[in-house]
Amino acid sequence: MNSLDRKLFRDLWHTRGQVIAIALVVACGIASFVMATSTYTSLILTQNTYYNEYHFAQVFLSLKRAPETIEAQIADIPGVAQTQTRIVVDVTLDVPGLTEPATGRLISVPEQQISMLNEPFIREGRYIESGRGDEVLVSEAFAEANQLQLGDSIGAIINGKWERLKIVGIALSPEYVYEVRGAGELYPDNKRFGIIWMGRDALGEAYDLDGAFNNVTLSLSPGAKEIEVITQLDRLLERYGSLGAYGREDQFSHQILDDEIKGLEIMATILPSIFLGIAAFLLNVVLSRLVSTQREQIAVLKAFGYDNWAIGVHYLKFVLIIVTFGSILGILVGLWLGRGLTQLYTEFFKFPLLRYDFSPRVLAIAIIVSYSAAAIGAFMAVSKAVALPPAQGMRPEPPAKFKPTIIERLGLQRFFSVAGRIILRNLERKPIQAGLSICGISLAVAILITGNYILDAVNYLMDFQFRQVQREDMTIIFNEPRPSRTRYEVANLPGVIDSEPFRLVSARLRFEHRTYRTALTGIQPQGEFRRLMDKNLHSVNLPSDGAILTTKLADILGVKPGDILTVEVLEESRPVRQVTVAGLVDELLGVQAYIDIHALNRLMREGATISGAYLSVDSHLANQLYTELKQIPAVTGISTREASLNSFQETSAENLKMMTNFLVVFACIITFSVVYNSARIALSERGRELASLRIMGFTKAEVAFILLGEQAILTLLAIPFGYLIGYGLAALMSAAFNSELYRLPLIITNYNYAFTFIMVAIAGLISGFIIRRQINRLDLIAVLKTRE
Repeated sequence: MNSLDRKLFRDLWHTRGQVIAIALVVACGIASFVMATSTYTSLILTQNTYYNEYHFAQVFLSLKRAPETIEAQIADIPGVAQTQTRIVVDVTLDVPGLTEPATGRLISVPEQQISMLNEPFIREGRYIESGRGDEVLVSEAFAEANQLQLGDSIGAIINGKWERLKIVGIALSPEYVYEVRGAGELYPDNKRFGIIWMGRDALGEAYDLDGAFNNVTLSLSPGAKEIEVITQLDRLLERYGSLGAYGREDQFSHQILDDEIKGLEIMATILPSIFLGIAAFLLNVVLSRLVSTQREQIAVLKAFGYDNWAIGVHYLKFVLIIVTFGSILGILVGLWLGRGLTQLYTEFFKFPLLRYDFSPRVLAIAIIVSYSAAAIGAFMAVSKAVALPPAQGMRPEPPAKFKPTIIERLGLQRFFSVAGRIILRNLERKPIQAGLSICGISLAVAILITGNYILDAVNYLMDFQFRQVQREDMTIIFNEPRPSRTRYEVANLPGVIDSEPFRLVSARLRFEHRTYRTALTGIQPQGEFRRLMDKNLHSVNLPSDGAILTTKLADILGVKPGDILTVEVLEESRPVRQVTVAGLVDELLGVQAYIDIHALNRLMREGATISGAYLSVDSHLANQLYTELKQIPAVTGISTREASLNSFQETSAENLKMMTNFLVVFACIITFSVVYNSARIALSERGRELASLRIMGFTKAEVAFILLGEQAILTLLAIPFGYLIGYGLAALMSAAFNSELYRLPLIITNYNYAFTFIMVAIAGLISGFIIRRQINRLDLIAVLKTRE
């Protein structure tokens, strides 16, 4: 080992506190990047593997009834690779141990197990036996939520008759990785909605669909154009009551999963990239100042004959060792967190397999950014130092030119102590150094603001959507549109305090060349249970004519108030109507199109038909209401606002909060590292000055006040700038989290600002305590002999 390498390890040990702090900054940046990107790529790989192995369909269509003989004509459509006709119906279930009625989606499967589209993966048990009409497979999420086991039975109203269904298998399906009923529901309620696979013969006989089907799915040949297949399929099945074919991107389960992946992609790119970029900047600033404190040592090395290249390599090694240590730690922590997060996503979306993948390219990007920033910081500092002749470099830096400070020119110096005036003079005479310190601390503050912003936004979203917009206790949905008298029957159900009917009409909205498949929701214009509100929490009146769209739907269609929408109804005779966009509302979940229920009835040229009702329920009579609803075959869907809120908290909110919590922890570590390094380097730079003050009679407390007071002023100046930068980064995140599933509003609470201030204050106090101890242990003679 040569002398420079021995010096290298002595320097690392001597500055071990700063080395660890800098390495932690690097580790946090890389860990956040690796965690998010590895989770994202793994989820993509798991999704694609599952879809391919279990034959997830690419085109879907529901209809009233079509004969099996038509399947051959469907298969002959150019571009169709495989067809799967089936029967799909929603029924009311009586689940053991569940007070409320549940909804089961019965899907027919062949009597003999074969390879098919949307093939169920049997996690436990076995496939149904031919000729055993009461045997079924149930979805794993539904079974787990209701603690159902193999051999258990559940009751079901099948075509108006109570039947007992025996569970022989627990299964998963690529068609329902996100198990939700639809019809306006966005989040799963696994206790009250589940998928049930039943033999084709038994289900066809129960619904008089022997030799017929009401649902078909297709896979496409490579190179086939989906839109052309959909057009021909619609044309072929229109006379059989087709509700309109649609592709995989509009299939609800896939759409939700795709939106979640896109949200994860944002978390995997924007926020970790911000972390990594800020960490790289801080690394550059800190290392530049750290190396510059060894100005005299560099001059001595030059005087002993070491050339600039040897000195540069020496300090580059110093930097690379720190970054290497931080990178290894960051990669290990990031991979560990990434695997755990991927496992959580896999369990939530009910994938039967896990494919954890980490791209070496991502690893290379993270390391290159960190190494580059460190190398640039070291190069800038060393190049400045080696540019000086050895004799000049061995002298202390020339003192700053004396001139009265702003405080002194204003005649305010009498209001400050001697120590206070020293602090102000030093800050004013070294504006670049002070500015870099402020910039570094403000970026650390911004990271904290950004990390906590997501938590603020999610909490606001839940309050806005589930307490301000959706105010009903319960929603019931009928198996088909019901006549006007039904609203009075609903109002007279036991426990119902008040009710508001609604009408749902499946439709394809079209404006110019843009289309979107959704449902027109007809509600009461002065209703209290489903309120339309703008972002300022002001109620929006529903006009007697025209539709109110959520801003996200308006963006998708490219419409504004006053534009005319073409509504292609996907029910009954499938009429095409024109509707004016009357206004926009800022709902944060899903995309909706609202219309006065009476106007929607007129649009459909029907009576006062309803699809369901929002209910306010007396909690004391809720069980009696549930018992009654179980006996009503027409009711096929029940959801509660509380269950929807809990589901949101357990899905998107939980996933966002989990990743955000990790990032907040990283931000706290970075904040402490920056504040500590700033104070520690200031001590190294001003050791001679502080020792001189001690010799002149200043007490330890006064000397500590000079150094730490300066750091406190820099920190206090940095906090407002950090708030502004953090607000800008939060605005960037708000713009990025703008999917069809949910939007994050730009909300930064006082708690966020207070939490950030407290964390920075704690970091400052801990750093101050450590620095104060080092000041107390200053060897005055040694310090006055040398800069270090």
